[in-house]
Amino acid sequence: MSKSLSGLWAGRRRRRELIRQALTAQNFFQRDKQYIVRDGKVQIVDENTGRVMPDRSWEQGLHQLIEVKEGCEITGEREPLARITYQRFFRRYLRLAGMSGTLKEVADELGSVYRLRVVKVPTHRPSRRNMLPERLYTSAQAKWKALIQRVKALNQIGRSILIGTCTVEESEYVSGLLALAGLDCRVLNARQDANEAEIISQAGEPGCITVATNMAGRGTDIQLAAEVERLGGLHVIATQRNDSRRVDRQLYGRCARQGDPGSTEAFLSIEDRNIAVYYPRAMLKKLALIGWGDKPVPELLGNLILTLPQKHMEREHRRIRSRMLKMDEQIAKTLAFTGRLE
Repeated sequence: MSKSLSGLWAGRRRRRELIRQALTAQNFFQRDKQYIVRDGKVQIVDENTGRVMPDRSWEQGLHQLIEVKEGCEITGEREPLARITYQRFFRRYLRLAGMSGTLKEVADELGSVYRLRVVKVPTHRPSRRNMLPERLYTSAQAKWKALIQRVKALNQIGRSILIGTCTVEESEYVSGLLALAGLDCRVLNARQDANEAEIISQAGEPGCITVATNMAGRGTDIQLAAEVERLGGLHVIATQRNDSRRVDRQLYGRCARQGDPGSTEAFLSIEDRNIAVYYPRAMLKKLALIGWGDKPVPELLGNLILTLPQKHMEREHRRIRSRMLKMDEQIAKTLAFTGRLE
């Protein structure tokens, strides 16, 4: 068979790589999750922030294969001239510092990788954020039903609500559910990034419902109307736990800023992606069969079920970053004759 092939398909190793990339593009990269199609172009979406990265493309032909999959014009393949990891890039600075409200979880890693100490700075004003318990349901249907009921109740009294989602697809699904329930909302995802500041500036108005991906207007404070402040401030609802607790806290940090009142809660289910891929199917099926109906799983059990997958993913990501750093250091030693690399 290989004798009848020519060009790129003639080489066995190259042929295998092309097939692997094609299967990856077909099965592991989904529209409105890892990328969107806008103006006839495939644009990568940062899954941590929900923002579009229009000037970036996947390498080794993956981007072009996704363009074929979506029927877009095929762009030229880019060849990287040099590579550098974030760790090695930032370690090249003579002076390095930064600020974030979510560094506590990675303090040890910052110390070992960048030799940076994390110092906790007190808030300008005492926090008035009310963290309500996370609710875990045994089915996605029960979760969405409870979420809509909660949003209705808060909307009737005039609270402003920000619903955080993980993907463009999920944000549009939630907005559809709200529309069916007769609730108006504004959507903020990679498709509306040009109007981000405008949408977020109105998110603190009475009765306003905003559905957003993880970007959630970061960098823009949500100004509360006086009426909303009296009612308890902005209410933030998470619809999934992220791979990192830091990202969860970044979403919750959209409310109760600068001493304002605010509250947060989460509506989750055992069918959510990060939970479903961690636990055996048999265990999840048993939980579903036990059945709490439309009621959430008891809080202690729910916390245990939710915490294990997230901790596992955080450890896995730390391990990957550590392995990349070791590879960098090995390359630096191997190529030491070319000059100082750190």
